[in-house]
Amino acid sequence: MQKLSEADLVINPDGSIYHLNLLPEDIADTVITVGDLDRVPEVSKYFDKIEVKKGKREFITHTGYLGKKRISVISTGIGTDNIDIVFNELDALVNIDFGTRTVKPALKSLDIIRIGTSGAVQGDIPMGTILASTYGLGLDALMHYYKQNNSAEEKNLLIQINNHFSRIEGISPYLTAASNKLLENIAYDMAKGITVTAPGFYAPQGRQVRAKNAVNNFIEQINSFKYGNNRITNLEMETAGIYALAKTLGHNALSVNAILASRVKFEFSSNPNQIVEKAIKTVLERL
Repeated sequence: MQKLSEADLVINPDGSIYHLNLLPEDIADTVITVGDLDRVPEVSKYFDKIEVKKGKREFITHTGYLGKKRISVISTGIGTDNIDIVFNELDALVNIDFGTRTVKPALKSLDIIRIGTSGAVQGDIPMGTILASTYGLGLDALMHYYKQNNSAEEKNLLIQINNHFSRIEGISPYLTAASNKLLENIAYDMAKGITVTAPGFYAPQGRQVRAKNAVNNFIEQINSFKYGNNRITNLEMETAGIYALAKTLGHNALSVNAILASRVKFEFSSNPNQIVEKAIKTVLERL
C-alpha cells in the first residue's frame, strides 16, 4: 500500500496531526463542529466527564462523555478553507495508520454534526428557528479541487439550480445532500431546506456596506429558487464544504442552523445566545 509522504500528511513530533494537534485516540466516533472556539465549552459543559482538552490556533477540541456516549466537539473557525483542514485531519486520525503512513484496510465512518449560526432568506422562517440543511449548496471553490461522486438526485437538483443562477457570472456551485441517517435521528421535527454556503460574509452574502456589490439583488435571486419541495432557506459559510467532504471521505454529516437573522426583513436577533443554546441542547438530547 502506498505510503503517504511527510509533505502530504504532516505529523507533529509528538505524533499528533499537524493543525488539530490531536492524537488518534483523542477523537470520538461522534463529532460536533462549531465555528467559534468559545462555543466549544458551551457544548462540553453538558458532558458528564471531559477527558481531552487540546487546541492549536482556532482549532479547539474537547472530548468526553454524555452518559455512556463518547463525543468530541471541535471548533473549525469560519469558512470552507478551514473545513478543508478539519475534515481531512479528522479523517486521517481515524483512517490512516500514523506509524506506517498508510490507509487502514478497514475504514471508519464518523458522525459529524455542525451546530452553527445562519441567516434565513425566506420570510416565513422566523428568527429563533432551529433548521436542518437537507443540502449544502456551495458558492465557494473548495470542491473544484476534489473528485465527487454525486447521486442522480444531487445532479438533477444542481442542474435546476445552475439554470436558475445562470445570470450570476463567475460561480460554479456544488451540491451535496445531508446524511439521511442523521436527518432521521436528529432533525426529524426541524424546519428543513437547502443551505447556501458563501465564500464570505459581506458581498458574497448580499450585504452592502461601503464596497459596491457586483451581484445585484442576491437574496432575491437565491430565495426565489424552488424545485419540487426544494427551496433555499438560509445562508452561511461552512455547510456545503462539510457535506461534500464528508461524503467524499465516507462520513455522515448534518448541519443544524440556529437562525439569528432574517435577511428579507433586515432583522437580527436580540437574544442570539439563547437560540444557539437551544440548538446545542436539542442536538445533545438526540445523540
